[in-house]
Amino acid sequence: MRTQVGIIGAGPAGLLLSHLLDRKGIGSIVLEKQSRPYVENRVRAGVLEQGTVNLLEKAGLGDRLLKEGMRHHGFEIRAGSESHRIDFDALTGGRGITVYGQQEVVKDLISLCEQREGAILFDAQNVEICGVEEENPRIRFNQAGEAQELTCDWVAGCDGFYGVSRASIPDSKIKSFSRDYPFAWLGILVEAAPSSDELIYANHEDGFALHSMRSKRLTRNYIQCNPNDKIESWSEDRIWQALHDRLETIPDWKLTEGKILEKGITPMRSYVCETMNFGRLFLAGDAAHIVPPTGAKGMNLAVSDISYLSAAFIAWYETNTKKLLNQYSQDCLQHVWRGEHFSWYMTKLLHKFPDSSSFDQRLQRSELEYLFRSAAASKSLAENYVGFEFGR
Repeated sequence: MRTQVGIIGAGPAGLLLSHLLDRKGIGSIVLEKQSRPYVENRVRAGVLEQGTVNLLEKAGLGDRLLKEGMRHHGFEIRAGSESHRIDFDALTGGRGITVYGQQEVVKDLISLCEQREGAILFDAQNVEICGVEEENPRIRFNQAGEAQELTCDWVAGCDGFYGVSRASIPDSKIKSFSRDYPFAWLGILVEAAPSSDELIYANHEDGFALHSMRSKRLTRNYIQCNPNDKIESWSEDRIWQALHDRLETIPDWKLTEGKILEKGITPMRSYVCETMNFGRLFLAGDAAHIVPPTGAKGMNLAVSDISYLSAAFIAWYETNTKKLLNQYSQDCLQHVWRGEHFSWYMTKLLHKFPDSSSFDQRLQRSELEYLFRSAAASKSLAENYVGFEFGR
């Protein structure tokens, strides 16, 4: 089996790369260890930056996105009894965000990729990357009990934080940075209409909370919890009480309850692997970097990576130049570190840190007060939230 670009991982990054390459006549095969139903239904991020929407629309993925996605023109931050709206229209010159679930982006991409027979191989197990320092690297895997080998020109590792791609780079070649946080997010997916037209972030003495949405019929709510908590220790009554306490701090606003369809606890971590290229292996998305979800940057950074990587592969095949391939890491990391900083800033601003002193708490309060009264601070936050232009 042979192709030009072997792609590991059928998340948004891997599928988008395959689609963009196909538009230029470049062949690829995507290997995914999970089944198609699992991939299409795993609930992940749902906030798309302006640049992500622009790229998807340009790539022919705008029909359902623009029809079903919810365009947002701002969001709200609550702290105690105070509330402050970040007005994207006024602060960014009309840029905004679109709420459209990651699983919906994945479905759209799979529907396009499946038009090419053999473009995606689901249930690919025991993936192993070989010879990335050679001219023709190979990807070995098992499918339906049979050993397979895919030979390619390049390998794109889009298989997430725990995937095989980054682990295939020798430890001596890895340059990475990380930060773990002393809390986690407990998230629930609720069958209920959103209680607000825009996202609500809440800084509360009991801990952070977020009211978000996935559609006009599905709500996504989060509360800060202990990273060692077990989901079984959080009854539905306890979850709803925490959400009511932390979000209903503004007069006449009520959170709508509904049937909880899913619930889970997500640890918080920041991580960057600056070695995004080793030989003929390139990392993209969560395989190279992780952000806490507070800044809504995860999938957007993955799309940014793919905008650079697709341009680099296209330049190689069309002009036989490695310039963009050689500077791939440098191009990506400038955007990655901006996203990391903003995600850290939002996390620090809105969460209750268990080891914070009274001095630290006063600093956090001062930062919130400054944001609420400063147009310049609000503008900076808005610009970072809707995202900056990326790609070529």
